[in-house]
Amino acid sequence: VLAMKNSTPSSDFILLRLLVNSQAAGIVFTVILAIFMVAVTANLVMIFLIQVDSRLHTPMYFLLSQLSIMDTLFICTTVPKLLVDMVSQEKTIFFVACGIQIFLYLTMIGSEAFLLGLMAYDPYVAVCNPLRYPVLMNRKVCLLLAAGAWFGGSLDGFLLTPITMNVNYCGPCSVNHFFCEVPAVLKLACADTSLYGTLMYTCCVLMLLIPISIISTSYSLILLTVYHVRSAEGRRKAFTTCSSHLTIVSIFYGAAFYTYVLPQSFHIPEQDKVVSAFYTMVTPMLNPLIYSLRNKDVMGAFKKVFVRCSSAQ
Repeated sequence: VLAMKNSTPSSDFILLRLLVNSQAAGIVFTVILAIFMVAVTANLVMIFLIQVDSRLHTPMYFLLSQLSIMDTLFICTTVPKLLVDMVSQEKTIFFVACGIQIFLYLTMIGSEAFLLGLMAYDPYVAVCNPLRYPVLMNRKVCLLLAAGAWFGGSLDGFLLTPITMNVNYCGPCSVNHFFCEVPAVLKLACADTSLYGTLMYTCCVLMLLIPISIISTSYSLILLTVYHVRSAEGRRKAFTTCSSHLTIVSIFYGAAFYTYVLPQSFHIPEQDKVVSAFYTMVTPMLNPLIYSLRNKDVMGAFKKVFVRCSSAQ
């Protein structure tokens, strides 16, 4: 049970709004709601298209479907509560609900971090070993990659959540954030959390270092292979294969690096909220859009389903 000292006996937290200035609350609410609807719809459509179109039953799209599942769960972990808080006077989140939110977002962000790193293996095989692609990226390998990503994220959630929720907290219990993000919650701790902070920092560095190392190695080998490709068409295809993934990787890891690796002396509460909003809302929306709008196969599958639905009506 959470021990509250020198303040209210309640074991609940109060989440502050995304913006302190409430004059633009209506506009901010509308924008966030629009982002949420677009993100959830785009990811669900992506999952649906990959399932129903046989042309998308490939290793790359299987991994993309896992990414869409993670993004859907990720944005649903934080944004619905934020939207409710923006239109209600009560900003309280129950202690158990805060723990569940921490576990889910740690699991999702960890799983996505590992998956984005492991996804670099697919373009590496496609560009560097195209003839062996069916062997090196068979169904079993794809399942192992997805399972490894989910396991790594779950391990992060199971490791850090119990420690966070067993810390003694002092009042007032106002979390200067729009969701129960671990660094913001730990600022309310009564006891010294430096050891736990070091553990969390180590976990986050490893979670970023491992996938970034895989990505760096994969794309270094890809660039080396592309350098020896003489045809412009071959280089264009290699660039198309890699550019979407690199765009998403840069956005996601950049925000994660700022939040969990950059020393606390560089952090400003309002700036932290903006960065957190970026990777909890904007990134889940951009991922399916980047992969669909720049991908002829996905757009072809969408048009095919649209025409089929129109004909049925």
